[in-house]
Amino acid sequence: MAYLWFKSFHILGFVAWFAGLFYLPRLFVYHIEAQEKPEPIKSALKEEYNRMEVRLYKLIMNPAMIFTIAMAIGMIVIQTSLLHETWLHIKLLFVVLLLGFHHWCGRLIKQLDSGTCPFNSIQMRRINEIPTILLLLIVLLAIFKNTLPLNATVLGVGATIIAFGVIIQLYARKRRLDLQTENLDTPA
Repeated sequence: MAYLWFKSFHILGFVAWFAGLFYLPRLFVYHIEAQEKPEPIKSALKEEYNRMEVRLYKLIMNPAMIFTIAMAIGMIVIQTSLLHETWLHIKLLFVVLLLGFHHWCGRLIKQLDSGTCPFNSIQMRRINEIPTILLLLIVLLAIFKNTLPLNATVLGVGATIIAFGVIIQLYARKRRLDLQTENLDTPA
């Protein structure tokens, strides 16, 4: 029974954690795009986005990440046989990648605040999809365990990545065209 409690809270923790992992890179996109605005709007937006990013990271994402890991450890302590499961080893590899992404986002907050972020908004839109791909793989492993159909998974994940790429490129094209139209309509 304790295992199910840990599992329930583990799920609640990763839902909160992923909410932050999905939203923070989106804030990064807006933060980067704020650079294109005229002053004083630019400074006000940068300050507000930085405040939002720091609060999200420190007050929601970090506690949710720690809670998720603590509940996972509880599940493993109660059911040590899980440590012998191949699917769990692969899942843990993806979780390690996710932890790396999480901490990398913390570095990006500092880079955006100091004006040294090396990414443009289109690149950040691509980066924004990393947690989605990792979530997909982690959930599939948790559901299918050792019976995960590898061929279908590789095709599905590949198709998802391609779809994300196409959508991002189409959106970038639409933004360029909208900007050109706006520039033509604005009197000099």
